Amino acid sequence: MMRAIAAFWLLVLAAPAPEIRYFHFERPVQTPTQAAGQTCLVVQPDVFAHSSPQLADIRLYQGAAEAAQVETPYVVRSDVPVVPSDQTLSLLNLGKSGSETVFDAGMPSGHYSDLNLAVTGHDFLATVVVSGSQTQAAGLRTKLGSFTIFDLTRQRLGRSTVLHLPESDFRYLHFQIDGRIASQDVTGLSVMRVPESRPKFVSVAETATSTLKERNSIIEFVVPEHTPVDRIVFVPGPNPPNFSRDVEIGVSPVARPPGDDRAEPPQPVTTTGNILRVHTVREGRRIDEEHLSVDAPQMYFDGPAKWTITIENHDDVPIQNLSAQLEMLERRLCFDAAAGASYTLYYGDSALAAPQYDYASLFAPEKNPLIAQLGAEAVNAAYQARPDQRPFTDKHPALLWGALILVIGLLGTVAFRSFKTVSTKPS
Repeated sequence: MMRAIAAFWLLVLAAPAPEIRYFHFERPVQTPTQAAGQTCLVVQPDVFAHSSPQLADIRLYQGAAEAAQVETPYVVRSDVPVVPSDQTLSLLNLGKSGSETVFDAGMPSGHYSDLNLAVTGHDFLATVVVSGSQTQAAGLRTKLGSFTIFDLTRQRLGRSTVLHLPESDFRYLHFQIDGRIASQDVTGLSVMRVPESRPKFVSVAETATSTLKERNSIIEFVVPEHTPVDRIVFVPGPNPPNFSRDVEIGVSPVARPPGDDRAEPPQPVTTTGNILRVHTVREGRRIDEEHLSVDAPQMYFDGPAKWTITIENHDDVPIQNLSAQLEMLERRLCFDAAAGASYTLYYGDSALAAPQYDYASLFAPEKNPLIAQLGAEAVNAAYQARPDQRPFTDKHPALLWGALILVIGLLGTVAFRSFKTVSTKPS
């Protein structure tokens, strides 16, 4: 353990120091006039394309370019929602009441919304009436709504057993299921907790262009290097009104030009998902269900990446006027701004490692920080290429191999001559 820590600090101390002249790009930071305090700005997707992976080389400086600029500590925070883990609940008093399956559930403290009902079997359609109370005993109950659960996979319309309750905090919930679902078909219930914050997303790329190949709809994107993608959002046209389509997402590196000597990129990665839209009435029950986004594979390439999205239509008509959008979770850069000070964001020096600031480790986000904006990207007027600090052998590997081959040849010649001399001597 101590050796690993020592190696880490040796690497940190040996890493090049940031210098403004070695940053390829700069962007002005527009802060609120004469305001001071914690300030945050949204890092736009095009910053990722010209910076190191995970934004390791970005630096923030205070002061005008023509004057001495001072490095300003910052922290980059991803807008990931804080969501408690889903919790599986025990079913109480599971049984029949007339033609209905009924049961109760004791709910955890705090607020909750969506519930996922575990139901075995296929090809079913049922209505679930949910009410809430603060005690399990019969008495005053508040009706929270009627919800349709279904399995329509045979009709290619998918399956949903999620109950979209309004945000609630009742201690007990009571369930009545009207439909062809026996009590033994209900095997569990889990609560999907309300996140403490709703995540924000930033658009990376979007298109309404698709092609048909073997009855499948194909949508393609090229994403700049180092740019994260966290989800794919689909916007379908009105026809067909109801659908359930499997989606395959393939990500692969864009072919490199001849002479590119970077290390071999990772292998392509493929994930799957499903998009669903059902707005209909079946057996007198109203169904309104939509799932139009798919989580993206977390993959980074040292170069542009080609995203191929395949919507499997099978024998159904393609979704008309379908558009897709790649989105990333919003990343915010936060720092303490001084009143009236000017700031510039620099990036584009791949030799730098990520900074280690006390500010980042001690950061406490404020509820309403000041909001700054990034100006347009420009080439750093003072830019010059960082000197190549690699050893001579790393800079010129061909010379190393040539010298090695020459030495091997000389050794072979000497050995051959020695063998010939020994073999010609009289015995």
